[in-house]
Amino acid sequence: HPKTATFQLADLVGLDTLLHVADNLHPLVPDDEARDLFVAPDYLRKMVEQGLLGRKSGGGFYKLEKKDGQKTFYTLDLGTLEYREKQKARFSEIDQGKAMDDLGERLRFLAFGKGKAGQAIWKMLAATFSYSAMRVGEISDQAADIDRALRWGFNWQLGPFETWDALGFRKVCERLRSDGLPLPPWVDALYDAGAETLYREEDGVLASPTAEPGRFAPVPHDPRAWDFDVLRRAGGEVRRNPGASLLDLGEGVLGLEFHAKMNAIGQDTLNMLMTACDEAEKNWRALVVTNGADNFSVGANLMMLMMEAMEGNWEDIDLIVRAFQRACDRLEFCGVPVVTAPHGLTLGGGCEVTMGGNAVHAAAETYVGLVEFGAGVIPAGGGCARLYQRNLAMLLDAKDLQPAFRKTFETIGMAKVATSAEEGRQLGFLRPGDAWSMNRSHLAADARDLALALADGDFAPPVPAPAIPVLGTQGIALAESVLYNMQEGGYISEHDRKIGRYLAHVLAGGAVPPGSTVSHQHILDLEREGFMRLMGERKSLERMEHILKTGKPLRN
Repeated sequence: HPKTATFQLADLVGLDTLLHVADNLHPLVPDDEARDLFVAPDYLRKMVEQGLLGRKSGGGFYKLEKKDGQKTFYTLDLGTLEYREKQKARFSEIDQGKAMDDLGERLRFLAFGKGKAGQAIWKMLAATFSYSAMRVGEISDQAADIDRALRWGFNWQLGPFETWDALGFRKVCERLRSDGLPLPPWVDALYDAGAETLYREEDGVLASPTAEPGRFAPVPHDPRAWDFDVLRRAGGEVRRNPGASLLDLGEGVLGLEFHAKMNAIGQDTLNMLMTACDEAEKNWRALVVTNGADNFSVGANLMMLMMEAMEGNWEDIDLIVRAFQRACDRLEFCGVPVVTAPHGLTLGGGCEVTMGGNAVHAAAETYVGLVEFGAGVIPAGGGCARLYQRNLAMLLDAKDLQPAFRKTFETIGMAKVATSAEEGRQLGFLRPGDAWSMNRSHLAADARDLALALADGDFAPPVPAPAIPVLGTQGIALAESVLYNMQEGGYISEHDRKIGRYLAHVLAGGAVPPGSTVSHQHILDLEREGFMRLMGERKSLERMEHILKTGKPLRN
């Protein structure tokens, strides 16, 4: 479920709205077995009377205060209706569950746990299971309708019946009965018939139960909403390794899907990137790079890089960076059209893979950016080269390279992350002609259509730019003056300034005369050199370690 959970969601909606809904529903559902849940507690009425309405009034169950750039959360004491500092709750089973990548395994571990958190989780789930089951036939024709309503309306990853199946249909039924919670006849009939799941697949069609015992209905299916697991079960997987898969997307289009944790890019992913291009050129019309996970890719595997650096395996790091550069170049210069289709978090190396495609068709909600600066390094998979060249194309004045240099330097140096595909286009991560899908579930189908259109057109693979105009020593001096002033003003640290110097050296094309031209490969070599040198810095490794532990950047 979203991190807003229950009480923060109530604050977001507004406690007066919550109270109005509850007071309105209670008299309208006289025969509902859970009717008394709509009787609002006294403290909620007092909060509304005192104007504690949630975020719109400045405070509800929680209050956020900002002072000197620092955020402090306060929690309402329900006894006194006064705020106190938020006390972080710690439950050992929650900490253990976070380490479990598989959602079903994590749910089973948490819901059937014996600790306080496990008991609370079960009570919330059990009431939801029972109530949802009782509503099938009353407010929906089949169970799938309720699952969709809660997934789409509340942004749950699984609806109640999908969660029920993940925990085990029979085990949940037995525990609900032992808890004395009501279950409708259709659930009892399924259990008595020996069913192991609520959902079932019949002749390749997914079906969910109806209120009529024993009768199932096909789950409404949007033909443009692709499920990669369904494609895989249908025999559509062409090749696979631990980090990525190749899938047949139909009509001669090959799909490259990442499936590592958070889709972090490691050696397995890079190997499959190269294999995908080779395979696409031999047997397919086009290649689409996308996946069905929440996030496209959070970038390179920081843990792997950090461990290699701590052990002094510099040759291995050099080989990894070279392999990443070759993979992104392979995408861009592939013999068939390559469309990248990012969504969610598309950071660092994920952004570089995205920029490597011949075209981008993103989800409207795509958070794309080159964030390596926050990890103490600079982009080294071609991100510097490609973003600079795109800014040149958009801002080029034959007599003045400074606007393109400055914009690229600021975007990477400030680790700017777009909050939408449109903003990604403004920052240069998407081209002016790139588009996006408003419906996230249609992203893969839309990207395939674009790939086919490119294949049917006059597509010719691009070639590496042989002569990229650069500022050279003039750009390095310009950046140095900006970095000096920012450090003197207390806006950046000494290490920020050092990273900025390396970035400026790359974007300027090195210490060459102003107005020189350099090759695409020359900038890649500068990227790799700067990245390697920064990997040898203790403060850069501290930044990586801090991000891995906390998920937040360290400005040391």
